[in-house]
Amino acid sequence: MQYMLLIYEPESAYEGEAGQGLLQEIVARHYALAEELRQKGQFKDGSGLQETATATTVATTGGAQTVHDGPFAETREHLGGYYLIDVPDLDAALAIARRVPVADGGKVEVRPLVTY
Repeated sequence: MQYMLLIYEPESAYEGEAGQGLLQEIVARHYALAEELRQKGQFKDGSGLQETATATTVATTGGAQTVHDGPFAETREHLGGYYLIDVPDLDAALAIARRVPVADGGKVEVRPLVTY
């Protein structure tokens, strides 16, 4: 079964010199985890996302659409990246989600993909 692991982190986690050092460390850990999952045949796709300042949202209300700068949700956390994995069940997906490196306060949402 395929699962999307959505990585949410505080947007300020990587600011400043200390934040840039943390970012380099976490990115290295992401590469290592992705390579391990790839070797096991569990990794399907994954990527980091640019900061929320680069986001544009198309909103539909009452059939009318508007375009807005920024992400849909107004939160202190932002969607920073994702993994798409293929594992036998939710327990296996959660085991991988627990290993996804995040900054302090970060979260990993685990959602199964719809099978058509």
